[in-house]
Amino acid sequence: MVECDAKLLRRSLCRIEVCYRGRFLNRLNESPRKHWFDVSVSGCCSVNIMLGEGPRSSIMAIIPALNEEEGIGLTIEELRHYLDNARVLVVDGRSVDRTVEIAKGLDADVILQAGKGKGDAIACAIREVKGDFDYVVLTDADYTYPAEFVPRMIKILDENPKVGMVCGNRFNAHFHLEGMKNTFYMGNRLLAFTHTMLNGVDLRDPLTGLRVLRWEILKGWTPKSKGFDIEVELNHRVERRGFGIREIEIPYRPRLGKKKLKLRHGLSIARRIVLESLNVHA
Repeated sequence: MVECDAKLLRRSLCRIEVCYRGRFLNRLNESPRKHWFDVSVSGCCSVNIMLGEGPRSSIMAIIPALNEEEGIGLTIEELRHYLDNARVLVVDGRSVDRTVEIAKGLDADVILQAGKGKGDAIACAIREVKGDFDYVVLTDADYTYPAEFVPRMIKILDENPKVGMVCGNRFNAHFHLEGMKNTFYMGNRLLAFTHTMLNGVDLRDPLTGLRVLRWEILKGWTPKSKGFDIEVELNHRVERRGFGIREIEIPYRPRLGKKKLKLRHGLSIARRIVLESLNVHA
């Protein structure tokens, strides 16, 4: 039990210094992995802080990247800010710019994929990763998806064991078309409608690039999708494993760097939707 100035606690919890077994925990919200804090105010001038063992969720963030030097640094830094205990893994599609250099400079793990495409990158990560994690964060390297919502997504999984994946829904009151061209917006909405009608997986934004899911769902999986159609296959993977999917509203920022998504990718996504539908009804 440690006594601290209550006024200091009210002013800023994250600045309290607690001396415990010879170690200083400089910020309560960045405490070591195996400690929890139970804070209670005693009277008007002191607080009691109980320290004990309580493991936090282990997290891995997977970031597929190809020539994303403009956004990769900000993406990694933001993830580290909100997930201080996460392992960050960048799967690089043999970039010719400074993507790998920037990622390594921020202490991210980097592996080079032999193939091409986002689906192949995720398959490469699943194949190469050793060890177990509780949750995996999937996000893009172009800084479009705000990491501040990831802790909330993790909390949903912590509190709901029947939920296997939480997705960030871009199409809500926060959405502005400057973050996505009209052509891509209309194509995305058409694919979302087709996804729901054919596959019965009812998601407002089934193609979102921000997801948090249980590692047990991904572990040992070999996706068939090589490109951007991976999201469709992943939605079905989660449901076929007997888990539910939740969505939370998120804003969507304009991308940094050159957009990779083309019309041909929309056709491959539509094809995957049909193939998954045939698999469901077979």
